Amino acid sequence: MSERADYAPTGAPEIGAWIASVEEGSPADYAGLEPGMRIVSVNGEELPDLIAWRWETDGPSCVLKVLDPRDGLLYEAELFRECGQDWGIEFTDVLFDGVRTCVNACAFCFMGMLPPDARASLTLRDDDYRLSFLQGNFVTLTNLSDEDVERIINCRLEPMNVSLHAISPDVRRRLIGTHAARGIEVLEQLMAAGVEIHAQIVLCPGLNDGDELTRTLDYIESHPAITSAALVPVGYTKYQKRFTSSYASDRVAALKVVEQLRPYQERSRSAHGTTRFQLSDEFYLAAGVEVPPAAFYDGYPQFYDGIGMLRSFLDEVAECSSERMGDLARIAAYLDVADKKLLLICGEAARAAMRCFAAIFPSGHVYVQAVRNDYFGGDVNVTGLIVACDLLGQLPRDLASTVVVVPEVMFNSDMLTLDGGSFTCIAGEISARGGEALLVRTTPHRMLDALLRWTGDR
Repeated sequence: MSERADYAPTGAPEIGAWIASVEEGSPADYAGLEPGMRIVSVNGEELPDLIAWRWETDGPSCVLKVLDPRDGLLYEAELFRECGQDWGIEFTDVLFDGVRTCVNACAFCFMGMLPPDARASLTLRDDDYRLSFLQGNFVTLTNLSDEDVERIINCRLEPMNVSLHAISPDVRRRLIGTHAARGIEVLEQLMAAGVEIHAQIVLCPGLNDGDELTRTLDYIESHPAITSAALVPVGYTKYQKRFTSSYASDRVAALKVVEQLRPYQERSRSAHGTTRFQLSDEFYLAAGVEVPPAAFYDGYPQFYDGIGMLRSFLDEVAECSSERMGDLARIAAYLDVADKKLLLICGEAARAAMRCFAAIFPSGHVYVQAVRNDYFGGDVNVTGLIVACDLLGQLPRDLASTVVVVPEVMFNSDMLTLDGGSFTCIAGEISARGGEALLVRTTPHRMLDALLRWTGDR
């Protein structure tokens, strides 16, 4: 799964199983396959996606029909491999026939809250069950055909990450739209077939909280195929009129949700040894409640939904503090000698956690700047949604002797922020102010690794 924010590349997607790279000495290499070629079929079967590729090539040999765009000709290639050997092919995408889009009109859809000048690729609303299995995306199941359902069951595409949100038909219609009933119909078919489900509830004040949340939690509790259920608060921007507040700014409401979930968590831990019902970090932060220990998160099955990220970060900070004292001292010593300071960039939600990381350095040269999100407004405050204009607008004009530690999660695969700013331009502006930009992955160990490499390059 990608660790970079999934903001969609800016280029138009190319339909087909296009080869991005071929490993030297691999079966694909020996068969003459090269980057830029397109695999049309495997063993006579067309390829709609990476799932079909894996399914059809699960054996010691396979026969490919390959298009070479240099001459426009099709040719056949037979590949052989040893037990456990990879074919040696990477594709440009995991979907070869294009992404399936959403048929719903969800009240909380972030895509409907974007600025009017947002680039077109950001408004694409995917709802593709294949991305649920391959990349962990959450899907509503509302656009699945009977053939799709059969494929999920027959190929055991699990866990399937499902946006549940509510269980009462009228509430689901208000939240999701006219296709809401199909989602439950498919969900129950999958569960009856034993497909494992990870469920998500986007909690919206006045829509699916309170008694409706209780009904939804009761439904989950009565269906053991749902092995984890994540509650995340609705996020909203200034470009909409439906929401004016959420749990991030309402301690009482956030605490009520924490308390509402507790008996479900306790019953699950008592009966099965797992918490199963999980809250995103935002609820604990807003409620002023201590984040649970790592064991509470059942191995983090929904980590990339914001479930346990804060706990994992804090535990890594503690590890770095106790296990990497030499590395911390080496970085601090370099900053002392070079008379430089580090400025760690994060969103407002991560300010306290990032300060914990800064505090483990044995010097006073490490600082934190939480960037306020004026571009989106509303209650948007996460690091991954920082944009170039806000970052540059809020950084000091004088950055002499300052190394600005920029989080990689701000950028998509084309190294662009959501407002279209590139890392190259951001780094150039920081340099013009007398500073230096350092791009990092914002987990404690990886930040230390990047800083060590940086000091070693000096």
